[in-house]
Amino acid sequence: MDAERGSAKHGPRVDEEQKHETEGVVRGGGPTHAEEWADPEAVVDPEKEAAPRRYPPGHEPGTPRGITPADVARRSALAKWLSDAHWPSDRDGLIAHAEAAVAPDSVVALLRDLPDTEFHTVGEVARALGLGAERRW
Repeated sequence: MDAERGSAKHGPRVDEEQKHETEGVVRGGGPTHAEEWADPEAVVDPEKEAAPRRYPPGHEPGTPRGITPADVARRSALAKWLSDAHWPSDRDGLIAHAEAAVAPDSVVALLRDLPDTEFHTVGEVARALGLGAERRW
């Protein structure tokens, strides 16, 4: 009887499977050929990450007609922090939700500018703040 298996939670067969899965990591160098989630993440060069991304002609990112890039960023921030809010909601409820979610001060400040009425969607909130609306032509 083998007294030292390495684990008391599972049997020797599982120990051997786990040993095989991590062998590539232990020996170093290449991938483990195990599950994809077990492969280490590649190191990202911070200079390449910070450099502006280049797009082929005609494929540059843009904004829809009727809305500015700043409005897109504000609407995106609102959607991020209010997506799980309970709708319909009023101004005070949205502010309380954003503060409970530890939203940035800029989002909470936007919500404080809302009129005291009931809102049913993030789009209604954006329109009430004058953040522009996409126009489909």
